[in-house]
Order: sequence, then C-alpha cells, then structure tokens
Amino acid sequence: MLQKIRNTLGPLFLILACPPFAMVLWYTNTTLQGSFSSLFEFIQQQGFLSALYQIWHPVMFGSPIAWSILAIFAIFQLALMRVLPGKVFHGPVTPKGNIPIYKANGVAAFWVTMITFCITSFYLKLFSAALVYDNLGFIIGALNIFSLFFCLFLYVKGRFLPSSTDSGITGNFIFDYYWGTELYPSVLGWDIKQFINCRFGMMSWGVILLSYAAKQHELYGLSNSMLVSVGLQLMYITKFFMWETGYLRSLDIMHDRAGFYICWGCLVWVPCVYTSPSMYLVLHPVDLNIGLAILFFVLGMLSIIVNYLADRQRQRVRSTEGQCKVWGKTPIVTLATYQTESGETKQNIILASGWWGIARHFHYIPELGAAFFWSVPALFSNFSPYFYVCFLALLLFDRAFRDDNRCAKKYGQYWQTYCQQVPYKIIPFVI
Repeated sequence: MLQKIRNTLGPLFLILACPPFAMVLWYTNTTLQGSFSSLFEFIQQQGFLSALYQIWHPVMFGSPIAWSILAIFAIFQLALMRVLPGKVFHGPVTPKGNIPIYKANGVAAFWVTMITFCITSFYLKLFSAALVYDNLGFIIGALNIFSLFFCLFLYVKGRFLPSSTDSGITGNFIFDYYWGTELYPSVLGWDIKQFINCRFGMMSWGVILLSYAAKQHELYGLSNSMLVSVGLQLMYITKFFMWETGYLRSLDIMHDRAGFYICWGCLVWVPCVYTSPSMYLVLHPVDLNIGLAILFFVLGMLSIIVNYLADRQRQRVRSTEGQCKVWGKTPIVTLATYQTESGETKQNIILASGWWGIARHFHYIPELGAAFFWSVPALFSNFSPYFYVCFLALLLFDRAFRDDNRCAKKYGQYWQTYCQQVPYKIIPFVI
C-alpha cells in the first residue's frame, strides 16, 4: 500500500509541478533579470496562484508562430531521420527478447540542422535568427500542451496498440502516464524515443542556443561569455550525436519507458531548463577577462572530452569482447550472465578498467564539470544560471543509484564481483 501511494503522489507532484516551473524559469530569466529573489517578491505581492496565472496565462496555449515553428522543426527532423544515410544499428535485447533497430545518422542530422538554420536566417534572411528567443514563452507553452496530450496518446497506444511485447500497465493511471506503457514505441516506422529524446530534444537545444546568441548580438553585441557558453554546449551536443548509438544503450532507453518522465522532459524540460544558462546571458552580457574566458572554455572542453572518452572506452571493450587495450593494458572485465523475462540466457561485459575502474559512474563527474563551465561565464550575480547544474547533479546521482540497483538485480553475483573491484559509485573515496 505504501509503495502504491508513493507511485501515485510522487509522479502526480512532478506532473503538476514541472510544467508551471518551466514557465516560471523562462519568465524569471527574461522578465525578472534572472533573479529568484525578484520572483519571490513578485509571488509575495501577487499571491502564488495569481502570480502563476500572470506568468503562464498569456503564453499557455502558444501562438500561431510558435506552433508553426514547432511543426516545421518536427517535420524537418522526421524527414532527416528517414532520408539521411546511416548504418543500421541494433539496440540491446529487451527484457521480452525484442531488439530495437535504429538508423545511426545523428551527426549528419545535427550539422544539416545547424547549417540549415544559419543559411535560412543569417544568409537568406527568411526569418530573424532571434525568432526562437522572441517567441520562447509561446514555444514553451505550445510544447507543454502538445507534450501532455502526446503522453496521453502514448499511454493509450501502449495499452491498446503496442509496438512490441515490451509493454503493459500497472493499473495505476497516474503512474502509467508518468512512467509510460511502452519501452520502445514506434509510429509509422519512426522510433518515438529516438525522435523525442535525440532528434527533437537534443537537436532543439542547439537551435535555441544559436537564437540566444543572435538575440544578444542584436541587443548588445556578442559577449565572450556567450561565446564560451554556447561554444561548449554545441561541442557537448556534437559529442552526444557522435555517441548517439551509445545513448541508445543507456538507462534512459533500455529501462525508462516512454511516458511523461522521458517524453515531456525531452520536449519541454530540455529546451527550457537545459538552455537556461545561455538564456540568462542574453540579457546579462558579461565581458570576461580573456584569460578567464579561455580557462573556462579549456576546462569545459576537457570535461566533454573525458566524458566522451569514458563512454567510447566502454563501447570499444564491449564491441571487441574485451580483446583490446585500455590505457595500454589488458582490461579487467567480468563476463556477466543474465536471463531475459522470456527465459533466454544472455551475456554482457562489465568493464573495471580505465575510467570505469575509477568509479562505477565516474563519467558523470566530467558531465557535471562541463555543465558548470558553460554556466560559470555568467559569474555569480544570480543563482538562475546554476539551476541546471544543480538539477543535473540530482538527476545523475539519482540515476547512478537507480542503475546500480537495476544492475544488482539483473547481474546478481557478477555485479557483486564488479562492486568489489570498483567500490565507489561516482566519486572515489567519497561516494
């Protein structure tokens, strides 16, 4: 009974709280100078519900321009998934024994998207590059409305017309809506998770950053703080698409179903919250000392590189079945046997060398470092630019513990052996 209450109240709170918070964060960065103290004063003066109404109501249902932007962007990304060449990639076998199939063309799609945006806005001048920023509130409002109904569609589809046997319900509508009813839903051949998580969420991140930079340039000229922040994020997004096939083997894809948690998060939370450090900089240009700007950029770049190398290291060991070198030595691996829900026996390699010998989730540390270094160019006048870093820390630490629990159940004694070899979850000698 207690678990049922938790599975209801926790998801219900997030479903009710996250959409208005996304709007509040946008309003704080664009209207209240990024000051949470000004936000609290506004709430005290107006009352919580009245303040929320004043923030959300004008943009709640989007606008014709916002809906047009989203429709064109979505159609463009769906087309790129189909028409751009890419190798066929098979995801990991699912608990029910299914194997998802993808086309690996993320890097090409990202650069086609960035170049198309630049040519159509800066060169052909079909629209202002600042268009996204100028309509951001309406875009977030429209995304929120669409996402809430899209998650309902996914719930119904998973219940009555699932794409595979990796589906089902708990009987708790709120939890099923939040968590999802399908592991790998697809519509007309398009994989929903790959589209929502990668081609809409991550791709929109890059386009929004270009619009932020264009808006600051229009208002004040382009500051070196914005260049550092946007440059590091574009590097990180490029790294993401270089590693997209690895992401499609991550916890987000392999375990988390397609519901509010994943889909609303990628459709609304990513465009609003993940871009918030640069959103803040639009109206707060900071001219950093050139040495400091270079230091932030270099440290952020190194964080991104280490994060990529760690992910690539594990991929290479698994693809070669351990027949390779890690940091010049034969890697320490555990060949773990596990069973799918259908009773099939499978094997997986658990790496305990290189970056993965430092801590079981050490790669989260450079990821947090990268986020910090593209936020810190805003300096410390307000907390708003650092909300994303704090959120990411909570997300990644929670994911590390969830992944450990899932792997302990999946691999049993093999995971215990790995934990003895690598005793720390995230930070050596600390956690």
